Amino acid sequence: MTLNAELKFKITDRQPVCGAFIKTPHPIVIEIMGQAGYDFLVLDAEHAPFDRAAIDTMMIAGRASGVPLIVRVPASGPEWIMAVLDAGAAGVMVPHVNDADFAARLVRATRYGSWTHGGRGFAGTTRAAEYAARGLSDHLAMTPDEITLICQIEDPPGAGACRDIAAVEGVDALFVGRADLAVGYGKTDFFDAEVAAKSVEVLSAQGAATGLYCAPGENLGPLAEAGATVFVIGSDHTCLKRGSADDLAAVRALKS
Repeated sequence: MTLNAELKFKITDRQPVCGAFIKTPHPIVIEIMGQAGYDFLVLDAEHAPFDRAAIDTMMIAGRASGVPLIVRVPASGPEWIMAVLDAGAAGVMVPHVNDADFAARLVRATRYGSWTHGGRGFAGTTRAAEYAARGLSDHLAMTPDEITLICQIEDPPGAGACRDIAAVEGVDALFVGRADLAVGYGKTDFFDAEVAAKSVEVLSAQGAATGLYCAPGENLGPLAEAGATVFVIGSDHTCLKRGSADDLAAVRALKS
């Protein structure tokens, strides 16, 4: 089983998995975070400065470190999805998925098929195809088990349609975006009671795994009880800030 296939198996088998967002487009970050033992890492191409070349380099570091990489794409078009999957990504996390029809289009974009019908164009010399070391039939057979599609639920319409989205064949996980969900409901705190209730509703959806971003140190117990198994906790930025804060606090304590 390949590294990417192993991740998909864990997610679809509802095994608890832990990842972190990566905001800094440098391969050393992947090497360091990979050594920590994460099940996966998420390159945040939606909110951080990742272009196609940077993503490609990060994929090399991911393979060298033995950690699969999901890409949160900045746009949901088939061009972005094809590019990151060809580079060897273990899957895509797509923002603002609000209905089942949109989710079905995303499934088609991750699968090889007619480009005119929204399918993924085939290239057999990519990293994903082991640079042509895989034959056509082998690569076509192996790819569905190596790609994880995660749909972000972060708007009121998406929360309302979460069960329909989860029921779409080929959607592997729903991922709650509590910050955007809070803004969508006119709140200023993603721990607001209404946002928490909507999050539980999404996390309890059947048909796909569910998960969410968690702040470092957050109690995961109630989220797991609601159904969450995919946890993205913090980022390389939060790791840097927390480590720096702890070191500074130790020295400042001597001054006092």
